[in-house]
Amino acid sequence: MARTTSTLPLSRTAVVLGVAAALTLTAALPAQADTVIPGPVGLGTAATYGVLASSAITNTGSSVVDGDIGVSAEGAITGFDPATGPGVIAPGGVVHVNDAASAQAQADLTTAYDVARSLTPQESGITELAGRSLTPGVYSGGEVALSANGALTFAGTAESVWVIQAASTLTIGSATTMILPPGASACNVFWQVGSSATIGSGSQFRGTVLAQTSVTVNDASTVIGRLLARTGAVTLINDAITVPENCAAGDVTSNPTITSGAPTTATAGTPYTFPVTATGAPSPAYTVTAGTLPAGLSLDSGTGVISGTPTTPGSTTVTITASNGDAPADSETYVITVDAAAVVPPVVVPPVTTPPVTPAVPVTPVADRTRGQLSAGRLANTGAESTVPVLLAGLALMSGVALVVTAATRRRRGASPPRRPRRPLTRACPVGGSRRGHRGSRGCAARASFAGPLADTASAPAGAADQARARGW
Repeated sequence: MARTTSTLPLSRTAVVLGVAAALTLTAALPAQADTVIPGPVGLGTAATYGVLASSAITNTGSSVVDGDIGVSAEGAITGFDPATGPGVIAPGGVVHVNDAASAQAQADLTTAYDVARSLTPQESGITELAGRSLTPGVYSGGEVALSANGALTFAGTAESVWVIQAASTLTIGSATTMILPPGASACNVFWQVGSSATIGSGSQFRGTVLAQTSVTVNDASTVIGRLLARTGAVTLINDAITVPENCAAGDVTSNPTITSGAPTTATAGTPYTFPVTATGAPSPAYTVTAGTLPAGLSLDSGTGVISGTPTTPGSTTVTITASNGDAPADSETYVITVDAAAVVPPVVVPPVTTPPVTPAVPVTPVADRTRGQLSAGRLANTGAESTVPVLLAGLALMSGVALVVTAATRRRRGASPPRRPRRPLTRACPVGGSRRGHRGSRGCAARASFAGPLADTASAPAGAADQARARGW
C-alpha cells in the first residue's frame, strides 16, 4: 500500500491523535455485563444451607445453625456431633457430608458466585462501609471493610436487591450492626468476596456471603443469611446462623460476553478443538451468524466448542454469536487457519553389504577314494576330521614296511653263500686202529680233504657226510 502524507496543521493533528488514543484505551477495557436485577441472585439448591463449605466446617462452642450444613470434595464436619455437640443443628436442618446434594449445592454456589461477580457496579472503589446508607444496586471495591462498632444501613423496600463486590477481602469489625428498613429482607443482600471473609465478634451481620475461599465468624456473632465458601472452609465460634425465610427464588439475568481469545491453528488431517467461552446468566447458546467454519469442523451450540478434523488447508473467517435471551447478544469474529499436513520424508534404509560366503567343502567319503586319489569331480577334503586319514596312512606305511622287510629277508636267504662244508668223513687211519690213534690221525685226513677249493666240497659224497654225523663228528 502506498504511504500517504497528512497536511493537517499541528493542532489538528494533535486532536486526531488524542481521539485515536481515547478510542484505543476504550477498546482495551475489559467487557462488562449489562445486568438487570429483577430479583435476588439465584442460589439454586444452595439456598437451604446456612453453612456450606468445600474442605471443612469447624465449630467451637455452642453454635446453632438453623438450616442445612454440608461439605463436598471429601470435606469433614467437626463440632456438630448429634450426640456430643457442642454445636447444634436446629430441627429441620440436614447435614450433608460428601454426598450428591452437597455436590449439587456447590455447583449452584459457583453459578451464583459468577453471576454476582459479573454484575456491572453502579459505584466502584468502595472501601469503608461504616456510616453508609446504600440504595439498591451493585457496589464494588477491592478490600471492603466495616470497621468495629460501625453501622451500615440498607435503604430500600421489600423488592430491593443489594450486591457488594469485594474483589479481595471482606472484613467486618467487632460489634458492628447492619440495619434493614421495614419490609426489606436479608434474603436480598449478597456479598461476593474474591478471597476470604471475616466477621468480628459480637457482630450483627445480614446477607449471604459468596466467598471464593473461606469464611471465618468469631465469637458470639449473629448472622441472618448464609455462609457459603466455594473452595475452602467455614469456621464458627459460638455463633448463631439463621437462613432467612420466605426468600424469593431469585432470577438475576445478565447478557452474555464472549471471553475466549483467538483460535489456535489447525492442521489438515489432525483432530482439532477450540472452545468459545462466554459469561452470562442463564448460560448462552452459540451460533454461526456469518462466514463458515473450515471444512470438517462444526460448532456445538450448547457448549461453544468447535471441533472436528479439518480437511483443507487455508484460512476461514467466521462470526460466532452468544445469546441467552437477555439483550444484547455478543458476537466475535474469528479467523481459523488450517495448515497443510507435514510431509514426512520416506525413511531411506542404506543397503547392507553382505560379505561373500565361502562355500563349505564337502567331505569326501572314504569309499570314493581310489588308489589314494580323490574321486573325479570332488573337492579335496579340507573340512573333514583328520584322524581317520592319518590312521589309514599309518597303517598303509606299516604294511609297506612289513612287505619291504619280508621281501629283503627272502632275497637275503636266496643269495646267502654256501655253508662251509664239514671235514670229509673219510677215514685216514687204518681200519681197526685204536680210537685215540684214529682221532689223532684225523687231522691229516682233514688237511688232505680241504686241500682243494671250498667249492669242491660241494661234490663230497653224501655218504661220507652221513657217516660222519652218525659217528658224532
